[in-house]
Amino acid sequence: MTGVLFGLTFAVAAPFWALMILVPGWSWTRRIIASPLIVLPVVAIYALLVLPALGEIFPAVAAPSLAGIRELLGTANGAAAAWAHMIAFDLFVGRWCWLDSRDRGVPALVMAPVLLLTILLGPLGLAVYLAIRPRWRRDANA
Repeated sequence: MTGVLFGLTFAVAAPFWALMILVPGWSWTRRIIASPLIVLPVVAIYALLVLPALGEIFPAVAAPSLAGIRELLGTANGAAAAWAHMIAFDLFVGRWCWLDSRDRGVPALVMAPVLLLTILLGPLGLAVYLAIRPRWRRDANA
Protein backbone atom coordinates (compact mmCIF):
# COMPACT_ATOMS: atom_id res chain seq x y z
CA MET A 1 0.00 0.00 0.00
CA THR A 2 2.80 2.45 0.87
CA GLY A 3 4.45 1.87 -2.51
CA VAL A 4 1.20 2.52 -4.34
CA LEU A 5 0.60 5.74 -2.42
CA PHE A 6 4.19 6.83 -3.06
CA GLY A 7 3.68 6.26 -6.78
CA LEU A 8 0.39 8.16 -6.81
CA THR A 9 1.77 11.19 -4.99
CA PHE A 10 3.45 12.90 -7.92
CA ALA A 11 0.97 11.45 -10.42
CA VAL A 12 -1.91 13.40 -8.84
CA ALA A 13 0.15 16.62 -8.73
CA ALA A 14 1.67 16.37 -12.23
CA PRO A 15 -1.42 17.55 -14.17
CA PHE A 16 -1.40 20.84 -12.27
CA TRP A 17 2.31 21.37 -12.98
CA ALA A 18 1.65 20.53 -16.65
CA LEU A 19 -1.06 23.18 -16.84
CA MET A 20 1.16 25.87 -15.33
CA ILE A 21 4.20 25.01 -17.48
CA LEU A 22 2.75 23.82 -20.78
CA VAL A 23 -0.48 25.82 -21.17
CA PRO A 24 -0.14 28.89 -18.94
CA GLY A 25 -2.27 31.07 -21.20
CA TRP A 26 -5.24 28.69 -21.41
CA SER A 27 -8.27 30.16 -19.63
CA TRP A 28 -8.96 26.88 -17.83
CA THR A 29 -5.45 26.85 -16.40
CA ARG A 30 -6.13 30.03 -14.43
CA ARG A 31 -9.50 28.72 -13.26
CA ILE A 32 -8.06 25.44 -12.05
CA ILE A 33 -4.83 26.75 -10.52
CA ALA A 34 -6.68 29.60 -8.77
CA SER A 35 -8.10 27.07 -6.33
CA PRO A 36 -5.87 26.16 -3.39
CA LEU A 37 -7.82 22.89 -3.31
CA ILE A 38 -5.59 21.48 -6.05
CA VAL A 39 -3.28 20.24 -3.30
CA LEU A 40 -6.01 18.14 -1.65
CA PRO A 41 -5.30 14.91 -3.57
CA VAL A 42 -1.71 14.97 -2.29
CA VAL A 43 -2.88 15.97 1.19
CA ALA A 44 -5.24 12.98 1.17
CA ILE A 45 -2.33 10.67 0.31
CA TYR A 46 -0.27 12.26 3.08
CA ALA A 47 -3.12 11.68 5.55
CA LEU A 48 -3.40 8.02 4.48
CA LEU A 49 0.29 7.59 5.18
CA VAL A 50 0.59 9.63 8.39
CA LEU A 51 -2.60 9.08 10.35
CA PRO A 52 -2.22 5.30 10.82
CA ALA A 53 1.38 5.84 11.99
CA LEU A 54 0.78 8.99 14.03
CA GLY A 55 1.94 7.27 17.22
CA GLU A 56 5.38 6.77 15.65
CA ILE A 57 5.54 10.01 13.68
CA PHE A 58 4.33 12.53 16.24
CA PRO A 59 7.13 11.98 18.77
CA ALA A 60 9.73 12.36 16.03
CA VAL A 61 8.31 15.68 14.81
CA ALA A 62 7.19 17.07 18.19
CA ALA A 63 10.73 16.92 19.59
CA PRO A 64 12.85 16.60 16.46
CA SER A 65 16.39 15.34 16.55
CA LEU A 66 18.61 14.44 13.64
CA ALA A 67 18.71 10.81 14.76
CA GLY A 68 14.93 10.65 15.19
CA ILE A 69 14.17 12.18 11.81
CA ARG A 70 16.79 9.96 10.14
CA GLU A 71 15.18 6.91 11.71
CA LEU A 72 11.69 8.01 10.64
CA LEU A 73 12.78 8.74 7.07
CA GLY A 74 14.60 5.42 6.96
CA THR A 75 11.27 3.59 6.84
CA ALA A 76 9.15 3.13 3.72
CA ASN A 77 6.18 4.82 5.37
CA GLY A 78 8.30 7.70 6.67
CA ALA A 79 9.94 8.29 3.29
CA ALA A 80 6.61 8.12 1.44
CA ALA A 81 5.03 10.54 3.92
CA ALA A 82 7.95 12.94 3.59
CA TRP A 83 7.63 12.74 -0.20
CA ALA A 84 3.91 13.55 -0.03
CA HIS A 85 4.69 16.41 2.36
CA MET A 86 7.24 17.85 -0.09
CA ILE A 87 5.01 17.40 -3.14
CA ALA A 88 2.05 19.09 -1.41
CA PHE A 89 4.08 22.10 -0.30
CA ASP A 90 6.02 22.38 -3.56
CA LEU A 91 2.73 22.40 -5.48
CA PHE A 92 1.27 25.04 -3.17
CA VAL A 93 4.38 27.21 -3.52
CA GLY A 94 4.51 26.64 -7.28
CA ARG A 95 0.85 27.62 -7.50
CA TRP A 96 1.54 30.86 -5.61
CA CYS A 97 4.54 31.67 -7.80
CA TRP A 98 2.54 30.98 -10.96
CA LEU A 99 -0.45 33.09 -9.88
CA ASP A 100 1.78 35.93 -8.75
CA SER A 101 3.78 35.76 -11.97
CA ARG A 102 0.60 35.95 -14.07
CA ASP A 103 -0.54 39.02 -12.13
CA ARG A 104 2.86 40.63 -12.67
CA GLY A 105 3.15 39.71 -16.34
CA VAL A 106 6.25 37.53 -15.94
CA PRO A 107 6.70 35.77 -19.29
CA ALA A 108 5.75 32.08 -19.35
CA LEU A 109 9.17 31.26 -20.82
CA VAL A 110 10.79 32.76 -17.73
CA MET A 111 8.46 30.92 -15.39
CA ALA A 112 8.76 27.47 -16.98
CA PRO A 113 12.31 26.82 -15.70
CA VAL A 114 11.45 28.39 -12.33
CA LEU A 115 8.51 26.02 -11.97
CA LEU A 116 10.65 23.05 -13.03
CA LEU A 117 13.18 24.02 -10.39
CA THR A 118 10.36 24.27 -7.86
CA ILE A 119 9.19 20.76 -8.74
CA LEU A 120 12.68 19.34 -8.35
CA LEU A 121 14.19 21.44 -5.55
CA GLY A 122 11.26 23.37 -4.05
CA PRO A 123 12.97 25.98 -1.87
CA LEU A 124 15.52 26.83 -4.58
CA GLY A 125 12.72 27.39 -7.09
CA LEU A 126 11.02 29.70 -4.62
CA ALA A 127 14.29 31.56 -4.00
CA VAL A 128 14.81 32.08 -7.74
CA TYR A 129 11.26 33.35 -8.16
CA LEU A 130 11.63 35.74 -5.21
CA ALA A 131 14.86 37.01 -6.76
CA ILE A 132 13.35 37.68 -10.20
CA ARG A 133 9.86 38.85 -9.28
CA PRO A 134 10.78 42.48 -8.45
CA ARG A 135 11.70 42.97 -12.12
CA TRP A 136 8.00 42.85 -12.94
CA ARG A 137 5.78 45.24 -11.03
CA ARG A 138 2.12 44.51 -10.48
CA ASP A 139 -0.13 46.75 -12.54
CA ALA A 140 -1.53 49.35 -10.13
CA ASN A 141 -4.80 49.41 -12.12
CA ALA A 142 -5.30 45.64 -11.93
